[in-house]
Amino acid sequence: MSSDQIREDRLNQLEMKAGDNEELFGSCAQGTLLALQEEFDLGDSNTLKAATAMPGIALRGETCGAVIGAIMALGLAFGREKPDDFQAVQRTTSAARKLCKQFEDEFGGCTCRDVQHHIFGRSYNLTDPTDQKEFVKANAIKKCRAPAGKAARIAGEMILDSLK
Repeated sequence: MSSDQIREDRLNQLEMKAGDNEELFGSCAQGTLLALQEEFDLGDSNTLKAATAMPGIALRGETCGAVIGAIMALGLAFGREKPDDFQAVQRTTSAARKLCKQFEDEFGGCTCRDVQHHIFGRSYNLTDPTDQKEFVKANAIKKCRAPAGKAARIAGEMILDSLK
């Protein structure tokens, strides 16, 4: 098997794992982050815990949790540990912008509302119990696998590229 095929298989598995985690947690942020944490040995259980309220920034329709989880992983992989490490800041924010652009190209934006419009043709107010029920009825648990998987894959590609 070629190194390109090994890489592709690894990214496919990462994407699938993020989707599986999304279904397990019901959280795109934690699902995405956990897949990347396990694949690249990043962070710890407290890091995952910190992503708890991140889906749509507390379900308000803001930044998609899959994007946040992936950016958290990029921070763990590339981020700074010292205040004067501006190269790490540049490296990490550059990677995060690239991730956002690719995610936006795929889902029409980086907000939960944008992603919902792309997937469901409308957005849901997830702080409203009636809309939450409609969201679940629209098969959100299965359909939200895609953003979690894609965000994990994009971040995984960047992390693998950095290891070359």
